[in-house]
This record gives sequence, C-alpha cells and structure tokens, in this order.
Amino acid sequence: MLPIQAGEFGFSITAADQPDLADIDGFYRRGRGGFWVADDGGRIVGTIALRDLGDGQGALRKMFVAASHRGASDRGSGDGIAQRLLDILVQHAAANGFSVIVLGTTDRFLAAHRFYEKNGFATIDAGDLPAGFPRMDLDTRFYRRTI
Repeated sequence: MLPIQAGEFGFSITAADQPDLADIDGFYRRGRGGFWVADDGGRIVGTIALRDLGDGQGALRKMFVAASHRGASDRGSGDGIAQRLLDILVQHAAANGFSVIVLGTTDRFLAAHRFYEKNGFATIDAGDLPAGFPRMDLDTRFYRRTI
C-alpha cells in the first residue's frame, strides 16, 4: 500500500502514520469487520478492509490496487481486482448485518470517485460520518452506501 500512497500519488505518509496496519486483526477483524488481500503469484496487488463501527455501520478502508493490476478487466478475467475486492467486502457486510458502509478518500483519487459512484456510493459531508469513523488527515471526500 505504501508504494501506491507515497510513490504513485506522492503523499507524505509512512507505515508509522498507519498504526492499523501493525494490528490488522485488532483494528479490522474485530467485531464483524475484515481485511482482504489480492495476490498475483505471491505478490500483494490489492487490499480492502472493513472496520466495524457498530450499529450496522462499517468503514471501508485500505482499498488499493497496484497500477499494474487496475482496469475494468485485468488479464481477461472479467471484472478487475478492485471490483472483485469491493464485491467481497459488500457481500461480507450484507451477510454480517451491516446496513451502511462509509469511506473517506482524497480529492486527488478521481478514478476512485468514479468507481465508488458506479458502485452505489453517494458523497456526504464529513459531519455526516458516524461516530468512531477512522478519519485520516488525507481524507477530504466522503461517501456512503446503504446495503
């Protein structure tokens, strides 16, 4: 994830800025949350996480796909990795009683905005985020989807 955040997009962010990555089980897999990884021959090429915020609400976090694996269809396999990761997360959320998924992203991820909107997410104001939402300093645009 760091090569995408810092290298590809030029954000000043380190592993120390993301303590959730040092305790994935404690941060994401507690409650009904989860953390999923896409790999290609043992190399991690995508991630997505769902943090259980309680009251049927979840925060989508850590959605990253390596540039080499982005697109509507990677290697002729149908839906791209990003779509497959999101589908897994939404299916998990629905099966585990979530009614809402929220997320924060940056204004700079224009392709991500289109992707989320295509998948039923609508923009919301930061003030409409649920209590306990794990907001990062880079988050400037927020989305919500009802399950």
